[in-house]
Amino acid sequence: MPATELLIIATTLAILAAGATILIRNRNTRGRITPAPSRVQLTRDQLDTQLHTLIQQNKMIHAIKLLREQTGMGLREAKDAVDGLAAGRPISHPAYTALAGTPAQPDLATRARHLKEAGHTEQAILLVRAETGMNEEDAATFVGTL
Repeated sequence: MPATELLIIATTLAILAAGATILIRNRNTRGRITPAPSRVQLTRDQLDTQLHTLIQQNKMIHAIKLLREQTGMGLREAKDAVDGLAAGRPISHPAYTALAGTPAQPDLATRARHLKEAGHTEQAILLVRAETGMNEEDAATFVGTL
């Protein structure tokens, strides 16, 4: 076999191998959408506010895009969620409900302590009674120990 024929066969095999690799790679990634990492991860409340603003401005595509970026939802899920939000229904998708909400307010003891330190002991006692169901004496004892 002459060298020219070997070179043609080797080149043909290399082109076929490259083509097969490209086809396999495209086939394995087709249909998969990985959400683009968002620059800033919003809390659920911030996302909800922005979604409502976009919906009020009739920017549904932007709302869908934002929801997908923040939650990783698929296109159909995000569209259904935004359409539902526009119709007044809350979003109940697990990816949305898993987002962190607004930071929780301080616990009861901390809030009562702040009231007591500000000279509002009676309000601190009323707060403790309202949130725990304690009687006035027990609530006063609790506030007194803070």
